[in-house]
Amino acid sequence: MMSTRVIAFSIGLLLACLAVSEGMSLRSLGVELHCRCIGTESKPIGRHIEKVELIPANSHCDETEIIATLKKTGQEVCLNPEAPWVQKVIKRIMSNRRR
Repeated sequence: MMSTRVIAFSIGLLLACLAVSEGMSLRSLGVELHCRCIGTESKPIGRHIEKVELIPANSHCDETEIIATLKKTGQEVCLNPEAPWVQKVIKRIMSNRRR
């Protein structure tokens, strides 16, 4: 007969595997489980930006996140949504979409 320790360990291991696989499947679907931006850039870097991604606040992150991809390096940089130059960039993008 199996001991209760072995059974408890097996159940715990099964639950851990299920939790990890569920997190991996959500991430593979493009679902972020937390904010992507830890810090933000306030200095104007507009001429170095290739594209901008706007992520509205959601159940996993209370903040609107603005992530710019740089032209030369492809590096992603989080932008400060309160910075005046970032607000101008967003307005320009939004007005171009309406056309």
